[in-house]
Amino acid sequence: MAPQTPDRQEHRFPCDQCGADFRFSPEKGMLVCDHCGNTAPMVDRPAAPAIAELDFNAALNHQLPEAETETTRVLNCPNCGAQVEFDGVTHAKECPFCATPVVTDTGEHRHIKPRGILPFGVDENGARVAMNDWLGSLWFAPNGLQKYARKGRKMQGVYVPYFTYDADTKTRYTGARGTVYHETRRVMVNGKSETRTVQKVRWTPVSGRVARWFDDVLVLASKSLPQKYTDALEPWDLSALEPYSPEFLAGFRAEGYTVALDEGFETARIKMSRVIERDVKFDIGGDRQRISNMDTQVSGVTFKHVLLPVWVAAYKYRDKTYRFVVNGRTGRVQGERPYSAWKITLAVIAGLIVAAGVGYLVAINQ
Repeated sequence: MAPQTPDRQEHRFPCDQCGADFRFSPEKGMLVCDHCGNTAPMVDRPAAPAIAELDFNAALNHQLPEAETETTRVLNCPNCGAQVEFDGVTHAKECPFCATPVVTDTGEHRHIKPRGILPFGVDENGARVAMNDWLGSLWFAPNGLQKYARKGRKMQGVYVPYFTYDADTKTRYTGARGTVYHETRRVMVNGKSETRTVQKVRWTPVSGRVARWFDDVLVLASKSLPQKYTDALEPWDLSALEPYSPEFLAGFRAEGYTVALDEGFETARIKMSRVIERDVKFDIGGDRQRISNMDTQVSGVTFKHVLLPVWVAAYKYRDKTYRFVVNGRTGRVQGERPYSAWKITLAVIAGLIVAAGVGYLVAINQ
């Protein structure tokens, strides 16, 4: 039997046998009750349609249909700034991103609804194994960090907000094409005449146009995690996105986006510019390329707000927080880590001893 329809803001699904909360199981792809073991399929939905894009300019001008926005209850972390959804009775909680106790008034966040969601494919045990393997591979890690891994502290599954942008671009450029050629010269070396081949480049002015359609340029819409770590979790299989359904959030947290839509598009434009620059160089051809100017016209911009799955763990070592993130689909791990000063010192001393021993052996054998 399918679970009852949940409160949209709380994402809770009561078990029809015992009344405890169902959670979404990545392993089984269905709802599971940890209290009594009951399971339930996802609420029957028609065949998943293509996830529709929203008009970028309409969103900036606050002209999106009312159905495309919603208000959720969030707590703001005073340390990392995360806005994490909580149910209506929660007023104190540890931030899943930085382990800071969050004791603030529950606020409301008006935002654009998520259009797509990439469901968790790795469960908590799988994420912990991946993280433990990663921690175990670290050189010069403090023993306290290894003990933390063995204790198996609970990890938090969080859906992290992203924007994807589509755009049609047309670029005019000017530059120069370089053709490599060689000249043979006679040079004097130590009083003797020698033949040398010198490489040169002949530059020819060029201009032209390139066009590219960008699809799903992915931009992190959160400031709570270091971007260098979330970027390193890529690639994400966006072709597996499901139309948003709150059932996938059962048992997980969802973070509200803290990057404005236009701010995210500025990041997307930087990514687009890198690709356009490669297109221009390819169009110029030759052996070398110089770009003196690119004028890009962007049109037909659309976007989606999507949620991607991340397992998060935060560990405090000597009053400093270290965070680990695990791709909830692939199990790829990234994170911060402390170094053990005494382990590094011992390694240096051991290296010096080995070097001295090798030097001694070499000396007595000469």
